[in-house]
Amino acid sequence: MSAVEKPSGGAPEDLIRADVPHSARIYNYWLGGKDHFEIDREIGARVVEAEPEMIAMMRENRAFLGRAVDHLVRECGIRQFLDIGSGLPAADNTHEVAQRAAPESRVVYVDNDPIVLAHARALLAGTPEGATDYIDGDLREPRKILAAAAGTLDFAEPVAIMLLGTLGHIAEDGDSQSFVDALMGAACPGSHLVISVNTNVVNPAGMEGAAAAYNRAFGRPPIYLHTPERLEAFFAGMEMVEPGVVSVGRWRPVVDDAPEMDLYVGVGRKP
Repeated sequence: MSAVEKPSGGAPEDLIRADVPHSARIYNYWLGGKDHFEIDREIGARVVEAEPEMIAMMRENRAFLGRAVDHLVRECGIRQFLDIGSGLPAADNTHEVAQRAAPESRVVYVDNDPIVLAHARALLAGTPEGATDYIDGDLREPRKILAAAAGTLDFAEPVAIMLLGTLGHIAEDGDSQSFVDALMGAACPGSHLVISVNTNVVNPAGMEGAAAAYNRAFGRPPIYLHTPERLEAFFAGMEMVEPGVVSVGRWRPVVDDAPEMDLYVGVGRKP
């Protein structure tokens, strides 16, 4: 899930069903994890059939998280992270990357999925010097997120707000800008915003087919495809970290000539 809309289905135990597909488990399947059922693999395969690059994009998104967090810690001195729409724990979670470079880093994860919550509480353990917390929250209620996160994070000090894939659950003409503005409005100068969104500028037919297959399986929350220009608008008034808004593999790449994919990312600094 992406901390946008609560899944239907009642109590947490009712949601852990092998016969109902689940977005967080599908993402875990694409990442090569083990927390998924046959129905999740089936739906995940349908999406990949429409857009064969989907698995590569999701794994590049995870690699981008690692590069961005490491850069923010080592080069920008960031020691606090608010990761909204965290999904199921996987390798190199935000707190692991941050605390590997700076053990005193403090990380708060936000999601509203009971399945994710159960896994996170069991698996996300930080360093003794730092802090790692998980809160139940919805991106559509940024003030509640900020109030809960304030128990671990000091918003008088710079913080990095992570929205990887989360804004793709809100239509381009929705209220996503107001949510981002509320979050960054509470952050002090020197704070950073990290975003990734799926686009349809490289392979429009494939991405639109993939989004349609995903949305037929779930409906809530749906996936929307944004444009790179819409992504740039979220960073209005900020100082962009080089190389700006680019395809995911081209943000501070580990290899030259990374292929362009329909997943665009950016990191901005609040002046």
